[in-house]
Amino acid sequence: MAVEKTFHLKGSNLSGYLAAIIVIFVWSSWLVASRAGATSTLTIFDLGAMRYGLSGLVALPIVAYYKPWRTISFWRAIWLSFFLGPAYMFVVFGGFTYAPVAHAGAFMNGFLPIMSLTFSFFVFKTKIKPIQKYSALLILLSAGVLSFSSNEFSFSSSWRGDLLFILGGMFFTAYVICNPVWKLTTSHILFCGSVINGLYYIPIWFFFLPSGLEITTTEEIIFQSLYQGLVPTLFGLVLIGYAARTLGSNTASTMMAGVPGVGAILGVIFLGETLEVFGWLALLTLTIGIIVTTLPKKKISTL
Repeated sequence: MAVEKTFHLKGSNLSGYLAAIIVIFVWSSWLVASRAGATSTLTIFDLGAMRYGLSGLVALPIVAYYKPWRTISFWRAIWLSFFLGPAYMFVVFGGFTYAPVAHAGAFMNGFLPIMSLTFSFFVFKTKIKPIQKYSALLILLSAGVLSFSSNEFSFSSSWRGDLLFILGGMFFTAYVICNPVWKLTTSHILFCGSVINGLYYIPIWFFFLPSGLEITTTEEIIFQSLYQGLVPTLFGLVLIGYAARTLGSNTASTMMAGVPGVGAILGVIFLGETLEVFGWLALLTLTIGIIVTTLPKKKISTL
């Protein structure tokens, strides 16, 4: 029995690591797809419609079956919908119109541990360890170096994107912190993040917001619809939840530190973006800072 149990745990860990690795590429490739969409003939409002329209349709039968509205309060549903809603997507997509993929990974994923530490310190009076302070400073310095190190982007324009990415990170930080406190499930997230947002946003987009669908190729529309509507919302949430359950939230969260670096590499390969040597070094030190900041935490959100 002991041998069987050991084998089962090792097998679960292996599948958990595989899920975490897939999530890294899911989120990293989403950064690239979003950058491509934001700089195409599509508007950021079109990308939002693809995000909430398709994911809402796919999530609707799941939500109807599990009925998550029975286990979440009205105001929590409103706040969760806001944290994962169009405002969050608009600042992220807007950031991609000014700054490259490497900046998105750095200023959204990179700043997430700092924002979480800051919120926990002021709201929950959580003590910040010295090593966390030093690693947070390393993240800030690395992000600062990265801001000046993109060959094809000048700081005079990219700083706007960096600020939007930080704002997007604040939205996601609020979601991450509320997740364990409110004991959110995947059905709660699909209900609020996809169905509720889709119900009110799609009509607003269709009747009032500018669109570039008529001048965009069918291939681009299909690609962005599938990627924005399915990949991050459904596959990403399910896999990161599985990884957190099998590996533990600390290990799964630490592995997500690979997103900025992988995202930058994919941006170079698929979008032709470039970074100077100092930019790559900044990404390396940024990744180290994220890992060190995340590891000491006792609790990170799971799905």
